[in-house]
Amino acid sequence: MEACAAVIEEMLPLLPPEVQTQTLDFGLHLRPDGLRRSLQEAIDASASTADTIILGYGLCSQAVIGLRSGSCMLVVPRVDDCIAIFLGSRAAYKEQAGREPGTYYLTKGWIEVGDSPFQEYHKLAEHYGQQKADRMLKLTLKNYTRLVFINTGDRDLERYREYARQNSVKFGLRYEEIDGATTLVKEMIFGPWNDEIVHRYAFTVYALDVPRLTLSGDFACRDVLKAMQGHILDRAVLTGTYTLNPELGA
Repeated sequence: MEACAAVIEEMLPLLPPEVQTQTLDFGLHLRPDGLRRSLQEAIDASASTADTIILGYGLCSQAVIGLRSGSCMLVVPRVDDCIAIFLGSRAAYKEQAGREPGTYYLTKGWIEVGDSPFQEYHKLAEHYGQQKADRMLKLTLKNYTRLVFINTGDRDLERYREYARQNSVKFGLRYEEIDGATTLVKEMIFGPWNDEIVHRYAFTVYALDVPRLTLSGDFACRDVLKAMQGHILDRAVLTGTYTLNPELGA
């Protein structure tokens, strides 16, 4: 599982103990090329020991486009960003966006990561003074009318709820709370990988300098890859994308 800190924070309670996670810098969202490079490096590093890699990212500035793995399956939710992941589906996010597009969303993960205009406000106030910081943040939020706290069922809920309320009042946004859902997160982890999920199969053909490998009994993909080390003459990769939804496969 590869994801940013905000998503990992919400997914950890649902992950089986054997699933390994890697948390990438939240700030990479602002640098799509850097995020794509970091994701590809993480995939390359994990591919030799994993059969499946789950990416806890939506399209996120197109950073997931073009990612590939030569030896395992990539599972990616087909959503614009992680708001849909927290709400449970693309349809739930689309409904909210259609009802009130000028909405800023907060979750426990985003609050904990500390990378939002509201956290940035305190840095601006220290550097430029409160009056100027107020003007700068109101300019940043000028197209927003609503602040939504997505309730993902955390234990310390009231603290996060109060944080969202206070910021909505301070910056003139209407406060609203929406229940989150773990539906999409569970599908990402456990399947079935249906019309919300796009997954990519990488078919790799290897030319070896031996007629067969010394493997017996039950073995996994990583065992085959390990046994091939030192015997690979050449390889070719064909990547296929699969989804049950024809609109997502394009």
